[in-house]
Amino acid sequence: QVQLVESGGGLVQPGGSLRLSCAASGSIFSIYAMGWYRQRPGKQRELVASITNSGHTNYADSVKGRFTISRDNAKNLVFLQMDALKPEDTAVFYCYAQNVVNWYWGQGTQVTVSS
Repeated sequence: QVQLVESGGGLVQPGGSLRLSCAASGSIFSIYAMGWYRQRPGKQRELVASITNSGHTNYADSVKGRFTISRDNAKNLVFLQMDALKPEDTAVFYCYAQNVVNWYWGQGTQVTVSS
């Protein structure tokens, strides 16, 4: 089993920045990819960004150039730096971890972009 705990959400004005963190524990040796999904009001959950053990990253088109995913393998942490935030980024953000047989999810953290 893998446990994931997110932090760093909150309220921010349009154009502002937030940094989300995700701490992984448990059977982390089996993980080969981690990342973030989000669920906006009335929408399905969607991939925001992912990063593999080798550092390969992938981003949703809507966040390219504004969000940056990074990973500290030594500390089992994944970060999502979010800049130039827009009201449409308002969502619950979920950290995930993936191994060959399972996906694991955090509890979610609310990000609200509003003036």
